[in-house]
Amino acid sequence: MWGQSWGKNDVESGQRPLYPMMLESPELRWSFIRKIYTIVSIQLLLTIAVASVVVTVHPIAHFFATTGAGLALWIVLIITPFIVLCPLYYYYQRHPVNYFLLAVFTVSLAFAVGLTCAYTSGKVILEAVILTAVVVVSLTLYTFWGAKRGHDFNFLGPFLFGAIMVLMVFAMIQIFFPLGRITVMIYGCLASLIFCGYIVYDTDNLIKRYTYDEYIWAAVALYLDVINLFLSLLTIFRAADR
Repeated sequence: MWGQSWGKNDVESGQRPLYPMMLESPELRWSFIRKIYTIVSIQLLLTIAVASVVVTVHPIAHFFATTGAGLALWIVLIITPFIVLCPLYYYYQRHPVNYFLLAVFTVSLAFAVGLTCAYTSGKVILEAVILTAVVVVSLTLYTFWGAKRGHDFNFLGPFLFGAIMVLMVFAMIQIFFPLGRITVMIYGCLASLIFCGYIVYDTDNLIKRYTYDEYIWAAVALYLDVINLFLSLLTIFRAADR
């Protein structure tokens, strides 16, 4: 009965509810979703372009690896995305400042990704890219399918937060007390599973919980999920390729 009444009230939009008991207009929510995936797609294309330049122009990687200024700049590039998130928190609704900050965030992170790939074989990078694309598409389709059937993935939030804390401590231990190739692979596997969970969790939030003004944060969340999943898989393949 509820579905029939929705169909009668939603003739002009021609859209069905994305999940049971949906109270907002499906057309508006689909428009919001398309906007987020457009932004994330642009971010990923920009990341690929910047990372490709870093990988193919060998003097760039050589500068970062062999000079003190390069090391300092590499540290700046690592911390820049975290610094940019602070003003982005205050200006995420102010156009075009929010897009400028998002571009700075993306480019700085893309440089870091490019430097990571610069010291990795092309075969390993290709394997990580393909697997990342397959996993992201599969989990996205699964989340939309699950939401349509009434599944709620919000319960994942506390577990994923706890898991990411464990992962950060694991990474700190690995940095100061390296435990070998097997440990690196275990770390990569754990990170991959965690960010797979985050893709499902953030996609579910995109469908149900993000407000229309939070498109910047929704894009940042999904972009970080994809990038971190790629880096995690890259860690596994790189350790296995040694």
